[in-house]
Parts: sequence; C-alpha cells; structure tokens
Amino acid sequence: MADDLGTFAERAARMAQETPHAAALGLRLVSAEPGIAVLEVPYRADLVGDPRSGVLAGGVLTSLLDHTCGLAVASAAGPDRGTATLDLRIDYMRPAEPGRDIIARAECYKLTRTIGFVRASAFEDEAGDPIATAQAAFVLAGAPEAA
Repeated sequence: MADDLGTFAERAARMAQETPHAAALGLRLVSAEPGIAVLEVPYRADLVGDPRSGVLAGGVLTSLLDHTCGLAVASAAGPDRGTATLDLRIDYMRPAEPGRDIIARAECYKLTRTIGFVRASAFEDEAGDPIATAQAAFVLAGAPEAA
C-alpha cells in the first residue's frame, strides 16, 4: 500500500502543479490522502479581483475549491478513474483577507459507482472561519476498482 500512497502523492502533486489552470494560479499541494485533499493558492497581485480592496478574485477561490474537490474525489475513487465536475455550489461567507494565502480542504464523503460527493471549505488560518464553503458532485469515468 505504501507504493500506492507514494504513487498517489506524486499524482496529486502533478494534478496541483501541472494542470495548466492550476499551474497558472500557482496552486500548491499541502496534503492528500484517500478521500481528502488540501491545496493552497498563494496571494499574488495578478490574482486580485478589486485593486482597491486587494482581495483575490472570486474566480480564483472557485477554481481552488473545484480543484481541491476534484482531487479529493480522485483520491477516493482510485487511479483508474477520471473525474469531471458535475455540480458545484459555493457559499461565500466573507471576503478573503488581502495579502493572505488561501487554503482549501475537501473531503469526499460518499462514492457511488458513477458519482463522488464532496464538501470543502476555504480559509486563511482556521477552518472554523471559512471564506467560503462548497458542496459538489463529480462524475467518475472509467471502470470501478474491483472489490
């Protein structure tokens, strides 16, 4: 199983760093384990949505949450399953703090043969003080793993 986890950690890092959109945003893998993913987007001036406030653009947060959710589902489904966002709902609770990196943590809480369900939150320091929360469903492609 260590090889599987090592392979998964490498795949997770590639997903976070080499997917073109994720790479453009500078997403970084914080941690990943089966069913759980944590990614971070570093604060950069070119990602700011409103120069007057200095707050990162909402689309950056949406992309961070979507990518983190997808990684959590992919980690739960296994290496032979592809994923695609089927539904993504985000509730914005407050603006991000200017100048701060944002962390997203997602957990796949239910996996069926064809759909993965996931919940996530984005925050600066404390998960209990979210900037936004998300609930999503991802379609699974490929054959399910043998039982």
